[in-house]
Amino acid sequence: MDYQEIILKLRKNREVFKELLQEVPEDEYLWKSHPDQWCLLEVVCHLYDEEREDFRTRLRYALETPEKAPPAFDTLVWVKERNYIGQNYGEMLQKFLDERSASITWLRSLENPPWDNAYQHPELGPRSARLYLVNWLAHDYLHIRQINKLKYYYLQETAGEDLQYAGKW
Repeated sequence: MDYQEIILKLRKNREVFKELLQEVPEDEYLWKSHPDQWCLLEVVCHLYDEEREDFRTRLRYALETPEKAPPAFDTLVWVKERNYIGQNYGEMLQKFLDERSASITWLRSLENPPWDNAYQHPELGPRSARLYLVNWLAHDYLHIRQINKLKYYYLQETAGEDLQYAGKW
C-alpha cells in the first residue's frame, strides 16, 4: 500500500469537495430528497466534524498511543446537538477545507509512521493506523457520491425537464 498516494488523494479530494460545494445557492444546500435525509449543509458539517474528531483523531491515537481508546462519539447525535441545519454554509465549508489542509500538513509531516500500530477495540478487534487512513479516503468517496446524488435529485426536482436523456442514475 502506498501511503503517500492515499495522502495525495485526500489532498486532491479537498479540491473535489471545494468545487462541488462552493457557490451553492441556499435553496439547493438546504434541499432534502426526504425529510429523514441530510441536505448539503448537514453533509458539510458532518465532513468538518469527521475531519477533526474522527479520522485525524483516531489515526493520531493509533500512531501515538495505541494502548489508549480514542474518544467516543455519535455522528447522528452531532446533527442535532450541534445544530447542523442552523449553521452558516459558507463558513462551515471553509472550516472543513481548512481542517483538511491541516490534516494534509500533519500527514505529510509524519516520518516513518508505524502504520501497523493498532488500538484493540473490545468488540471490533484491532483498529490500525492503516485502517483509519484507508477508511478516511473511502469516507471521502462515499460523501462525494452522496453530494453528487443530492445534486442530481435536486436538479431532477427543480429543472422541469425529463432527465432520461442524460442516462440512468
